Amino acid sequence: MDYKLKKILNKNYEHYHRKYSSTDPIWNLYRFSNELDIEVAGFITSVYSYGSVDQINYFITRLLNKIGNRVYEFTLNYSKSKDKKYLDNLCYRFQTERELGLLFDALKKSLRKNCSLRNAFIKYIKPYDENILSALQNFVTELKNGKEHGRSFNHLIPEPASGSACKRLNLFLRWMVRKDDIDFGIWQEVGASRLLMPVDVHVHRISSQLGLVSRKSCDLKFSLMLTEKLKEFDPDDPVKYDFALCHIGIDSGLNKSETIKSGS
Repeated sequence: MDYKLKKILNKNYEHYHRKYSSTDPIWNLYRFSNELDIEVAGFITSVYSYGSVDQINYFITRLLNKIGNRVYEFTLNYSKSKDKKYLDNLCYRFQTERELGLLFDALKKSLRKNCSLRNAFIKYIKPYDENILSALQNFVTELKNGKEHGRSFNHLIPEPASGSACKRLNLFLRWMVRKDDIDFGIWQEVGASRLLMPVDVHVHRISSQLGLVSRKSCDLKFSLMLTEKLKEFDPDDPVKYDFALCHIGIDSGLNKSETIKSGS
């Protein structure tokens, strides 16, 4: 084990763990106390968590302010004709109100079938599963219900079977499964040791700089490799380092030498 690297990661975990939470998309979920609202709002927030953090938070805040704090109830009773007024002009980058409506419709069908997103996911977890990969694929397949919704919608909800790292879906699972000052931990049945690292270009760059994983492509295989590497430092909770790695990656004032120095 690389103890110096473990020290770097643990120190940055402690440093970033609380300080930067108000700028992270998960901040939008702290307004909720009901677990059903948390998981539905969390799923919507996570799938739109790409691009500028300020833009993400602006979009999610606008959406939540329009539909109100009873997100579960709104979604469960969503009607394209009745609720169109809430989604008008709510566009985010590649997605328009069309994709947002499709998302609410897909979530509504899942909630009516399973009562909660938690139930929709954990029914696919098997005792022998080493990670959440199979369950995630089945969860997404059911959510899409065999329909082809178009490229923009598929960008929101990718499939592991395509080789995608599924960063935002793994981010959602981190929020739901892990339990600490940042993450909610309301899906304890899944187990933090089964989670996969949510990876994007920022985490890929920092992981390469730190020598964690050497792979050019930021894909599903990279996520699996990075998760296995981080299990050397914490086999029960490898994804605990995601928040720190992510914010090292987006902090433009922190370069490689400073990152490594911070662990000394």
